[in-house]
Amino acid sequence: MISRLYCVVLMFLFATSIMLGQKEPLKIGVVGLTHTHVHWIFNSDSYHEFEIVGIVEPNKELARRYADQYKFSMDIVYDSLEALIEAKKPQAVTAFSSIYDHLSIVKVCAPLGIHVMVEKPLAVSLDHAKEMKKLAKKHNIHLLTNYETTWYPTNHKAYELLKKDSIGALRKVIVRDGHRGPKNIGVDKEFLEWLTDPELNGGGAVIDFGCYGANLLTWIMEGKKPNNVTAITQQQQPENNPKVEDEAIILLEYDTTVVIIQASWNWPIGRKDMELYGLTGAIYADNRNDLRIRIAEGYDGYDEVQLKLEERQAPYNDPFLFFTAVIHDEIKVAPYDLSSLENNMIVMEILDAAIKSAKKSKTVRLKK
Repeated sequence: MISRLYCVVLMFLFATSIMLGQKEPLKIGVVGLTHTHVHWIFNSDSYHEFEIVGIVEPNKELARRYADQYKFSMDIVYDSLEALIEAKKPQAVTAFSSIYDHLSIVKVCAPLGIHVMVEKPLAVSLDHAKEMKKLAKKHNIHLLTNYETTWYPTNHKAYELLKKDSIGALRKVIVRDGHRGPKNIGVDKEFLEWLTDPELNGGGAVIDFGCYGANLLTWIMEGKKPNNVTAITQQQQPENNPKVEDEAIILLEYDTTVVIIQASWNWPIGRKDMELYGLTGAIYADNRNDLRIRIAEGYDGYDEVQLKLEERQAPYNDPFLFFTAVIHDEIKVAPYDLSSLENNMIVMEILDAAIKSAKKSKTVRLKK
């Protein structure tokens, strides 16, 4: 009798879940543990929409450190992506290894229909990015790029205010990103090894933090490319970053707007902020939650409103919830959204032009 009742209850719950449109958790594989942004997905595992089914990390000492911290079994850690796929059949993977590895991950996953999300930037170079795009389009997979600033409520509020003409036509943007440098802030040795390697990371601060501003501006400008890119780079910490630049200033020229991107491993404080200047006012996205709006009054006066913004609603508050919702076709990624492939291909064009500009000490004009 109890057994029959148990079966009836199970059938009822199963039927209810179908009626409510509930889905099985998305099976996600984590590829690499050397990028310390990987803590993000482990700290997101309380969500029921996705499940980490396996991890790729040949460095078993590193894997054990994470296993001890996040209480997962070493049985789900594999030496290769191919081994993980054979054993666990993930529907998607997230990449937390070097930027250089992004192309090889897409080469394995795309033909199998496995969706990919990489940490910013999309690729180590424009050539790699083009090959990744070709594979993603050919095999019809989602290929998204994750930035910390994508999930900042302040950036989305600034965008909303700008589109509502709250400060008039946009004329100038300043984006500042960075910190005191990877070694100075004490990143893990496994991360430091490739983050300061020009081949594995594609460069130093110009890649690591220049991508944020390029990503935000491509979104704000609705996919319009800048006409010209001019950049200067410096190495201010040769003792810490002997192979790469650690300071970059990138200037973007649009038809009626100029942009200054300051990407640096030499800030005295960590920062990710943006300033938008229109004809009648300015918007300051000071950090993730603090935003100020100044409307001009007279010659040098202004009326200021300060906002403390709450986190965005799911799935727009977390990259892995967002990734899951996209794969489940619950939301669509607009062509120039912050995570989109289209946006991040332009980001790679801007970074490629910035690197060339700095090397040649001349402005680079982008092809339309």
